[in-house]
Amino acid sequence: MTHPSARDRFAALFGQHHRQVYAYAVSRAGRDLADDIVNDTFLVAWRRLDAIPADPLPWLLGVARNVVHERHRDAARQLRLLSQASAAVEGDVAEAVAERAVTLAALDALNGADREILTLVGWHGLSTREAAQVLGCATPTFLVRLHRARRRFEQARAEESAVVVPSRPAEEIRR
Repeated sequence: MTHPSARDRFAALFGQHHRQVYAYAVSRAGRDLADDIVNDTFLVAWRRLDAIPADPLPWLLGVARNVVHERHRDAARQLRLLSQASAAVEGDVAEAVAERAVTLAALDALNGADREILTLVGWHGLSTREAAQVLGCATPTFLVRLHRARRRFEQARAEESAVVVPSRPAEEIRR
C-alpha cells in the first residue's frame, strides 16, 4: 500500500501542473488525444514519483513529449499496415511491393534525421508547423531541413529504383 505522503505529493503535483501538461498535450497532439496523453504522463509520474526533480514541470513536459512521440510511432505503424493492406487490394500487387521496397530502401539509405523529417510530414500527416514543434525548431528552419531531406530522398530513391524498378515519384512523401 502506498504511503499517504506519496499520495499527497502526487495530488499536489497533479493539481499544480495538470493544466500546463494538458495545454502542452493539446498543442502537440490536439484535443482528441490530449486527455490520454495527460493520463499517460501522470501515470509515469506516479510510477516514478521519487525520481521527479524539485522543479517538476520541465520533467512532466518531457514525459508528455515522449508520450506524444510514442503515439505518433503507433499511428505510423497502423498507417503502414493500412497502406500495405490497401496496396494488396488495389492494382498490381507485385508493382506495389516493388514500389514499397524502393521507397523503404531509399528511406533506409537516409540518415535518421532525414527519415524523421520526411515521416513526420509524409506518414504522420503533420503540417510543417506541427513537425517543427515536434523537433523543437522554428518553422522556417524545418522547411529548409524538409527541402534538403526531400532532395536526398529523391536521389536515394532514384538510385534504388535504378536497381529495382523504373523511377516513380513517391507521392506519400511529397505532401
